Amino acid sequence: MMAVGTAELKALQDSLLNTSGAAALHDRFRALFTLKSLKSEDAVAIISRGFQDRSALLKHELAYCLGQMKRTSALPVLESVLRNEDEDPMVRHEAAEAMGAISSTSSIPILKEYLADRNRSVRETCEIALAKIEWDNSEEGKKHLVEKQSTDALPSYTSIDPAPPSSKLLSGTPRPEDIDNATIHTLKCTLLDTGLPLFERYRAMFALRNIGTPAAVDALAAGFSDDSALFKHEVAFVFGQLLSPHAVPALLKVLQDTSESDMVRHEAAEALGGIATPEVLEYLKEWMTREDAPTVVRESCQVAIDMWEYENSDQFQYANGLEIVKSTAECIPPL
Repeated sequence: MMAVGTAELKALQDSLLNTSGAAALHDRFRALFTLKSLKSEDAVAIISRGFQDRSALLKHELAYCLGQMKRTSALPVLESVLRNEDEDPMVRHEAAEAMGAISSTSSIPILKEYLADRNRSVRETCEIALAKIEWDNSEEGKKHLVEKQSTDALPSYTSIDPAPPSSKLLSGTPRPEDIDNATIHTLKCTLLDTGLPLFERYRAMFALRNIGTPAAVDALAAGFSDDSALFKHEVAFVFGQLLSPHAVPALLKVLQDTSESDMVRHEAAEALGGIATPEVLEYLKEWMTREDAPTVVRESCQVAIDMWEYENSDQFQYANGLEIVKSTAECIPPL
C-alpha cells in the first residue's frame, strides 16, 4: 500500500473535488484512481466527499472505486447514495454494485429492499450484488478466496467483478478444452439466455473475458442485442478490460447509436479509449463536442481521449495524480 503525506492527500482531494474550479475532468479522474490505489481510510473519506458533484459520470466512478477498495467504512455513504432516489440511476446502480464488491453481509437488507426499485438497472444490480455476496460465502467462493490468497501468481484481471467467471475459468491456466469453440458456444448460449438469473449470465460473460479470443469477443458482442441497459453496459466494461482491437467495431456502433442508453454508450466510449487504436480517436473527439450528445457521453469521451493519449504515450501509469498535483504546485509562483 502506497504511503503519502498530509499535504499530498490534501492536493489529491483538491484535485478530485475541483476546489479551484479549474481542474479538468480527466485530471480529476486520475486523482481518483490514485486515491483508489492508496486503499486507505483517508482515501475513502476523501472519495466519499465527492458525491455532491454535479457530474453523474464522476459520482458513478467514485462509487466504483469505493467498491474496489473493499473497505466497509465506505458502506454508509454507498447506502445513502442508493437510498437517494433523486440521484442519477447510473450512480445508484454503481453504489449497489460497490456493496456487492465489498461483500459484507450487513448490506443484504438494503440490497433486498431495493430489489423493488422503480429503476430497472438499480433493481438488476441489487439482484446481482446479493447473488455475489451469497457466492462469496459459499463453499466454492471461500475455496476460491483461499486459493487466491495462497498464490504468488498475478491474476490477469485484478478488479473485483460483479460476478466470478464460470467455475472452470475461475483462476489458473485453463485447459485447452475449457477455451475451445464448443465451450465458447456454450458460454454464449448462457450469456444470451434471458431465462437464467443475471448472475449466471454474468459468470458466462466474465468467463468469455478470461478466454479473450476473437471468437469470445464475438460471443460477448452478441450481448449488445439484450434489452437490459445494465447487461449491455457490463459487456462494454468487459471490452474495456480485454483491450482487444477486435471489439472496436461493436463498440463504435454502440457509441454512435443515439437510441442506446447513455449508460451503455458511456461505457463503450471509455472502452474505446482504453483500447486506443488509431481509428477510434476521431469518433471520441466527435462525440465529446457534439451538442446533441448527452452530458455523460461527452464527459466519457473526454476521459476516454485522456486514456487514449496515455495508452499511446510513454507514461508509466494512468493513476499519476500525485505527479500531476506536484507539477501543478511547481507552476504556482511563491507569494
